[in-house]
Amino acid sequence: MTPEEASMKKGVAGLQDETLNLWKDICGGHMHHGFYQHADSAVSDSDHRLAQVRMIEESLRFAGVSGEEDKKPKRVVDVGCGIGGSFRYLARKYGASCVGFTLSPFQVQRAQALTASQCLADKLLYWKKVFGLPVQEVSFQVADALDQPFPDGQFDLVWSLDSGQHMPDNKKAPGGTIIIVTTCHRDLSPSEKSLKPEEKALMDKISSAYYLPEWCSIADYDIKAADWSEYVAPFWPAMIRCALTFKGITSLLCSGWKGIKGALGMPLMIRGYKMGLVKYAIITCRKPG
Repeated sequence: MTPEEASMKKGVAGLQDETLNLWKDICGGHMHHGFYQHADSAVSDSDHRLAQVRMIEESLRFAGVSGEEDKKPKRVVDVGCGIGGSFRYLARKYGASCVGFTLSPFQVQRAQALTASQCLADKLLYWKKVFGLPVQEVSFQVADALDQPFPDGQFDLVWSLDSGQHMPDNKKAPGGTIIIVTTCHRDLSPSEKSLKPEEKALMDKISSAYYLPEWCSIADYDIKAADWSEYVAPFWPAMIRCALTFKGITSLLCSGWKGIKGALGMPLMIRGYKMGLVKYAIITCRKPG
């Protein structure tokens, strides 16, 4: 790991730790974009929460993940699980055994507490093992997506929602159906070798605010992908409105400099979407185990 990668890794974990309460106050248990059915940015808070659940369902639909008993995923890994919002949703939906990991020990602690409080952990685990009954095991751990402790073939669904943009090389994944939902930049035209200078300048500012490595485009992925930018563009205006409430401002002031820096990056994201520079993509494929 290079010093630059180590610094970015530390920055990502610190940003997540310092802004955790802010995200939870604004978004509830889900720390990711929403999927909006219309381009109206003036959505209500309830629409905002529903859009985050819709993002999970639309991602599963796009990837063709079946809910049939004999085809549904039984072993799921959540890469960059945050506090486990989509992790718990998938565990409930499929009754699957799930493992979530993140760079942040603080997020792992919160994820474990939230999961236990929602009674998702299998309380009959011991007796099910004794009698050989199907077991749903759920766990969280601190790990790096670029140095995963899992062998190929251990999971049949690899899930990464809004964490891929933090990975300099997100091709490293255990075997199974892989779903990555992440932020990208626009595709280059055949005559272009790089982004325009003003676009690159905006990308650099956003990367600095959110500790992001070099961006890629949707076209850089030679697999099934789609541009969902129009469905997620209302997310950032909704975040700003929530942040400007009394509760949002209080949480923001308590989040530290990294949280304030991230909040100042929100208008940059809106500008990027309006320019057609920032894109939001879903990428999925089937990697043999």
